[in-house]
Amino acid sequence: MPPLKTQPNAEMVAFEHIDALNKCDWNRLMAQYPEEVLFILPNAPGSRGAAISATCSPLLQGTQGCGLKAPPHRREVKTVGDTVSSSWRVEALWLAEPYKGGDAYETERRLMYAQVTTFNPADMKFKK
Repeated sequence: MPPLKTQPNAEMVAFEHIDALNKCDWNRLMAQYPEEVLFILPNAPGSRGAAISATCSPLLQGTQGCGLKAPPHRREVKTVGDTVSSSWRVEALWLAEPYKGGDAYETERRLMYAQVTTFNPADMKFKK
């Protein structure tokens, strides 16, 4: 795992997460997650710590990975304390239509400690 890299504030933690996904940058993505991190996904058990790497790797590799773009929409972001909530839209050349969802990023000490997401690859519509 890469060394941890803090961000200036909670909102920048969320935007670093999105930008690292958009740029398929595994090191930047993992540098936000301390060992205690928890991802809560629909229809799946939560992922903790180093297991997050296995959850994120498919998003950054192969036909269902690089090329994924989640354009930031600042008007759809709300920050309360150290929690950032955001709706998003994912676009990719290999998607038949944009995929929409939302996340809540719980930060602490300027790192990502938990993410609650509606992201479910089974709901994505792929080009044939």
